Amino acid sequence: MRLTRCALDLPLAEGVAVTLPEGVATHLLRVLRLGDGARVLLFNGDGHDYEAELIAVGKHTASARVVRVHALANESPLPLILVQAVARGEKMDFVLQKATELGVRAIIPVITERCEVRLDAERGDKRHHHWLAVIASACGQSGRAKIPALSRAMKLEAWLDQAPVPDLDALATNPQQRLPIFHLDPEAQNTLTSAATPLARGGCFVIGPEGGLGERDLARLAVAGSIGLRLGPRILRTETAGLAMLAALQAMYGDL
Repeated sequence: MRLTRCALDLPLAEGVAVTLPEGVATHLLRVLRLGDGARVLLFNGDGHDYEAELIAVGKHTASARVVRVHALANESPLPLILVQAVARGEKMDFVLQKATELGVRAIIPVITERCEVRLDAERGDKRHHHWLAVIASACGQSGRAKIPALSRAMKLEAWLDQAPVPDLDALATNPQQRLPIFHLDPEAQNTLTSAATPLARGGCFVIGPEGGLGERDLARLAVAGSIGLRLGPRILRTETAGLAMLAALQAMYGDL
């Protein structure tokens, strides 16, 4: 029987008992109606699943004791960083969820010239925490035990000033191997199969908002050395473009 997977921001180890956060306990006890002795899978982003048994089950609270540890090896070998212009409403949640399922390594939300979403500090904090929960839930559903890194939303030019991936670059220990930057542009000459810079080692991929990347965005990207890529003869929506690109790259060079 497939066990329910739950994300925890807690250290886990075999034999350790942890008190489950309120939201996790409520889901297990009131939604799934699990009781004392039921088995669940816990994960905290360290690459392992922790099979645990519910103990000390109360009306609204529960603890879990880890009884077995499973190391997972289902992360994509292709380092894909999605630099996504913040989209409106549920579109952003959809992109984060599906990008996580497709194996993206990190996600950087950016504010571009034509973004219709404006985030002040308070709204930015709320969105960040909400997006973290979306990503963690997608990991639980898709079987990933490593949670993609999520930076706070920033202006595109601020990210480019720190590019390629501030605090998220898995290759940061060797700056000479930092990931190249690409951006999707329906008027670009390069495609996934004709780009001179090899895509087989991954990269940072910039996706514009509902209105596309503006002229100032494109100029800044050009200065940063970003390479324009075209995905076929049709113009894709912001919530489609990045996901189509991720799926294609995983099929060509990753693990799909």
